[in-house]
Amino acid sequence: MAAINEVTDLAVEGAVAVITLNSPPVNALSSTVRDGLYEAFEAAIADPAATAIVLICAGRTFIAGADISEFGGAAKGASLFEVQNMMESSSKPVVAAIHGTALGGGLEVALCAHYRIAVPSAKCGLPEVNLGLLPGAGGTQRLPRIAGARRALDMMITGSHVAAADCLAMGLVDALAGEGTLRADAIAYAEQMAAEGAPLTKISDRSVPEPMTVDEFAAFRTANAKKFRGFKAPEAIIKCVEAAVSLPFAEGMAAERALFGPLVASSESAAQRYVFFAEREVWKIPGIPADTATIPVASVGVIGAGTMGGGIAMNFVNAGIPVTIVETKQDALDRGLAVVRANYERSARNGRFPLADVERRMGLITGSLSLDDFADVDLVIEAVFERMDIKKEVFTKLDAICKPGAILATNTSALNIDEIASVTTRPESVIGLHFFSPANVMRLIEVVRADHTSNEVINTSMQMSKKIGKIAALVGVCPGFVGNRMLAQRAREAQALIEEGAMPWEVDEALYEFGFAMGPFQMSDLAGLDIGWVKENSAGLTIRDRLCELDRRGQKNGAGYYDYDANRNQSPSPVTEAIVREFAAKSGKPARTFTSAEIVERLVYPMINEGAKILEEGKAIRSSDIDIIWINGYNWPAYRGGPMFYADHIGLDTIFARLTELEAQSGPQWKPAPLLERLANEGKGFASYRR
Repeated sequence: MAAINEVTDLAVEGAVAVITLNSPPVNALSSTVRDGLYEAFEAAIADPAATAIVLICAGRTFIAGADISEFGGAAKGASLFEVQNMMESSSKPVVAAIHGTALGGGLEVALCAHYRIAVPSAKCGLPEVNLGLLPGAGGTQRLPRIAGARRALDMMITGSHVAAADCLAMGLVDALAGEGTLRADAIAYAEQMAAEGAPLTKISDRSVPEPMTVDEFAAFRTANAKKFRGFKAPEAIIKCVEAAVSLPFAEGMAAERALFGPLVASSESAAQRYVFFAEREVWKIPGIPADTATIPVASVGVIGAGTMGGGIAMNFVNAGIPVTIVETKQDALDRGLAVVRANYERSARNGRFPLADVERRMGLITGSLSLDDFADVDLVIEAVFERMDIKKEVFTKLDAICKPGAILATNTSALNIDEIASVTTRPESVIGLHFFSPANVMRLIEVVRADHTSNEVINTSMQMSKKIGKIAALVGVCPGFVGNRMLAQRAREAQALIEEGAMPWEVDEALYEFGFAMGPFQMSDLAGLDIGWVKENSAGLTIRDRLCELDRRGQKNGAGYYDYDANRNQSPSPVTEAIVREFAAKSGKPARTFTSAEIVERLVYPMINEGAKILEEGKAIRSSDIDIIWINGYNWPAYRGGPMFYADHIGLDTIFARLTELEAQSGPQWKPAPLLERLANEGKGFASYRR
């Protein structure tokens, strides 16, 4: 075996030249990898002893994509197009041997081989859309020529990873190998292709099977308009597939390149690439080494069978971990378990898993009316009412019942976990696991460490979050933690806006156009305006009080900030408008209109300011962790990168100046955080800050 460079080897086995790529962890297409591939293919093609060529990767995967860290930098070394042209124009059959994942640029390389062989566990995909990009190395032109326009479009728009068996069925791979015999099988396959004089198949020479019509492309756009809102990459991908259908390959490639460049340079893609790295960084906890022990969690207890408790239980059951759910009354327990069953049955009907799997999953859940049944579980999560006295009572009982070493977790969204832990004899075992509702759907968990929480409990909670398919951010104890603490600032300012005369639908529309799925008043109507409102204590001091006093409770009774028809379609309410105008008149401020840009500033800048305080207090490890919380827990648009990334994008000097202006106009609630002021004066952003 000859070393081509530090990541690429070339060996001739029999009459087959085997190029082996070994660039951990995922064989990404760095400049060193591209150089190695180019030189290896050049040598293999020129070697008279070789009649065929196999490309295979060492480690856990085939080429899993481009080296994203190189995006935007100066080009160096062999280009990917040069490597692909070398492969596709080879005078000898080239076989790509795929294991793990062939993603993005990796699949685009494999598509330039004449044949592809994969192990059954392999997966292929073009997920560039998740980075705000399109497949920019011929993927938009070659994939439709194999899979057909609609299947290729679906794969690229969703970024889905397709199993090897499905790839075989659509012709994306030509043969399956044994799980442990990929190298030998690929060599044998290449020998067979050479011996048979098999054609040197170029996908670029094919036409698109099952092309879509103009009307079908239009219908696809219409059907996905809501999903694509704010994102540029999906429309660019559609245009590329249209080019694949209607243009020769070379012209389609030119269209792909013309559309790729602006995407790479766009703020949307920069934000999505930032999120890609932030989602990996969030798992790194300073002060907790990677080899920190974890506590085995083979069984879980959940207190409360309501919406939150049932959803939490489903996460563990989905991962194959048995759960005991405890309620205080049998009817509440039965009702909660019925909701869980209904959720599973709906998922099965939608094809997410076989209907028979419903019973298997339900079989992992044990209902109980006694906390004593938690005596042997490894982790208990309470999801009871958000009252400190109730939480303390529960944890006092758990401390007496649960075995030594069991993790005692609270799902509180705001309460002081140190105070909760103080009633136990094992505060090192107490932690916050703040799931977001609906817990079986929402991806985020705020893992809240208290003063005495042990490293082992923290590490176990983080790793367990990953096991159940969540993304976890470690935060510190403070009112509302990170997400709700910042949300409270937005809610405060939303109320101030309507008390100054902005209509609720104007506020909601501004946030919708910014990229949120809905605004604060739509959310209030959805949740119910009367949550936490007590009729006997209401004195009509707020707009919400006045609406509740008029029995306007939100969507559930057809009237809240908005009016609703029988299908819950909303429309601006004359009743609400009259109340808003009344409050605005009482404010003493002159009547005025509000632009969408001003509304967004008034809602988002207080969140950013609070985020700066959270960072300086050490309640979040990194600014990117705050962004991960808001993207995954509060529907912040990914193409804006999170509130702290957005602040850096605007410039902290701009935000500081605006906050200072608003402080002078409206009061100390707008006072810039010391950290924000310091970074602005230094010309830095939040991304540079390390406490």
